[in-house]
Amino acid sequence: MKVAVSLLLSPMLLILPKASIGQGTAEDYERASLFQTEGHLKLVSFADVRPHWIEKSGRFWYRIGEPDRVRFVLVDARGNSSAPAFDQERLAASLAKSSKREVLGTKLPFEEFEFSDGGQSIRFRVGDEMWSCSLRDYQCKVEGGRKADRYEKLSPNGQWAAFVKDANLFLRQISTGQVVQLTSDGVAGWSYATELPSLGQMVDQGTENLKQHAAVFWSPDSTKLVTYRIDSRSSGKFTSLQFVPPDQLRPKAFTYVYPLPGEVLATAEPIIFDVNSRGRTEVKTPPLELPFQEGPGFEWFPDGKAFFYDYNTRGVKVIELRTVDAESGDQKVVLREEAERYVDPGESAYRFLRASSEVLWCSERDGWNHLYLYGNKPASPPLQLTKGPWVVHHIEYVDERNRVVYFLAGGREKDEDPYQTHLYSVGLDGKNLTLLTPENANHSVSVSPEGSFFVDNYSRPDLPGAAVLRRSKDGSEVRTLEKADPTGLFAKGWKYPESFRGKSADGKWDLYGLIWRPSRFDPSRKYPVVEHIYTGPQAFFVPKSFAAAIGRGGLQAVAELGFIVVMIDGRGTTGRSRAFHEHSYRNLGGAFEDHVAMIEQMAATYPYMDTRRVGIFGTSAGGYAAAHAMLVHPEFYKVGVTISGDHDARLDKAWWNELYQGYPVDKDYVEQSNVTMAGRLEGRLLIEHGDVDDNVHPVGTMRFVDALIKANKSFDMLFVPNMAHGEKSHYLARRRWDYFVEHLLGVEPPKNFEVKPREP
Repeated sequence: MKVAVSLLLSPMLLILPKASIGQGTAEDYERASLFQTEGHLKLVSFADVRPHWIEKSGRFWYRIGEPDRVRFVLVDARGNSSAPAFDQERLAASLAKSSKREVLGTKLPFEEFEFSDGGQSIRFRVGDEMWSCSLRDYQCKVEGGRKADRYEKLSPNGQWAAFVKDANLFLRQISTGQVVQLTSDGVAGWSYATELPSLGQMVDQGTENLKQHAAVFWSPDSTKLVTYRIDSRSSGKFTSLQFVPPDQLRPKAFTYVYPLPGEVLATAEPIIFDVNSRGRTEVKTPPLELPFQEGPGFEWFPDGKAFFYDYNTRGVKVIELRTVDAESGDQKVVLREEAERYVDPGESAYRFLRASSEVLWCSERDGWNHLYLYGNKPASPPLQLTKGPWVVHHIEYVDERNRVVYFLAGGREKDEDPYQTHLYSVGLDGKNLTLLTPENANHSVSVSPEGSFFVDNYSRPDLPGAAVLRRSKDGSEVRTLEKADPTGLFAKGWKYPESFRGKSADGKWDLYGLIWRPSRFDPSRKYPVVEHIYTGPQAFFVPKSFAAAIGRGGLQAVAELGFIVVMIDGRGTTGRSRAFHEHSYRNLGGAFEDHVAMIEQMAATYPYMDTRRVGIFGTSAGGYAAAHAMLVHPEFYKVGVTISGDHDARLDKAWWNELYQGYPVDKDYVEQSNVTMAGRLEGRLLIEHGDVDDNVHPVGTMRFVDALIKANKSFDMLFVPNMAHGEKSHYLARRRWDYFVEHLLGVEPPKNFEVKPREP
């Protein structure tokens, strides 16, 4: 078999019914291109308000995009008023004059700004330059003065910049340029204040000898900083070959730390430095194991006397919340959460209550993720603030003065999709639980710094929704900020995706999915089904908001070709009970019977869905899933595309697999590997992977390919130069379209169709 950057056609053909007229045609590809290139977003006004609160004033600004312009809006919550944040046309004219380049008021060259001079000026960045514009006379100028460069970490008072050179840590005084060397014994593989680098960084810079950001965490008063020294000398490494580098003919090799499950890990030693005395204090802790790249993080308390961080053991069977005295380096374990299988770090949010020395903590210990309040006496049991068959997702705000916590949760409201989030409040005594966002929709919020107001963005896949300003005390509405409007998209024949509720394969759980149909849908026709799959246990994935559902333009694009496209959250993902979540533990390969069951239930409801012709595709863990589903259910899934798949957990990153597949490494790693099961392939499979994938190394894919060849299985492959993780070009999307059109619809796709932006 010749492996090339082209589709290798195999002789195995599926016997398919003739496609209906109008499926898989060039005209269908044209419509699909509109969605693939996000041209459809120009037909929609979204109501996605992300407020930038102005200190504790109750005022905020936001940026909102419309099909023909972008607006900056200033809101006064207390005064219940809204107005343009500034005159965009005047600012554009002044900026164009000063910068000597074209600037449009409808599309200013910045997305964020900050008020200065008591609100009479604004500051913003354009490229590498910081600009200041007076709102009195709209005079704009570039700010001068010496600053920290992009790889330096500036102190809060702006007087010092920390940087790394030759594996050692330095400080530079901004005003004088004086350089102070804090360490001198750093060496490659055992360096100070530098994260473990990724392949992506090396490819971007074209070298293994990277320039890296100084990994330092300044105290609020700028007198101290905490950093670390990482020892990666004994860590497992991968080498990747960039076959077509942009600057030379020969390929480039990059070697980097990439720990595999069960291997020796790199370690980090936290260190505190005193800026004035240049003193160094080691944090009194055993070295911190690092299950992947980057490094540990630390956060200072406001008084600068101590800082805190959380630490996980291997397989995350234990999470500890630790505090460190900044003078002595003494460490104290404030909280310890332990579980037989794992403590999911994605479910373990926490907040310190400064005034009372209490800690709010999220835990799944009673079978559902809920809030607990720990007092300042270590021996005292925590008070459970929330309880029931529903899930706390995130702590949004804590009002310490009034002893109230605000949090997002799902599954509490009857007759709703349990994944939809609402904002609630509850007293720190566990009383007065209050729903603050009553609409049957998915709510995302931002609470003001003083806690009196919040912005609520709410919608569903079939409800465009709105952004409203509410009062925190009772959720009452102050004013509507924006409303979403998809009228332009409706004019193209587009219809909302439809939510679907069914049952798990064992009949015990309600499951939820989403269905996309073609704009020119005809219920009298038969449509093949294409599932977009991701079964990673770290989250749930079916879109719950209008913006997320419509933002999946690539899925609507596939539907436009003449398919029914579906997504499903089965057992083993988050957002439900602990028992639901743990279904995937040491069972990442056993999550697919729910997907088959759901598609069959969809087809029973909608007979135009043809379950004789089912395809599947996914990326990363979804790439593993797409291939694995075909191996465990060859009678159901007939055509698949696997993209950047982690086909063998033994060859994928330690942290993810040790956490969700299990630690220590056991026989299930082998049993559930696509490499082990390659001989079960029956359908048509296209394998995509990139040579510089910085998340999932292609070695797992190549072992899968090797196993398929040894099993005498026909398959197709695209091994793509300069492709990182996931499809990065419209060309690859079109090849995926072609694969489904040819092998599910049974028609010849338009030859060499070019996917490019089309005006809507």
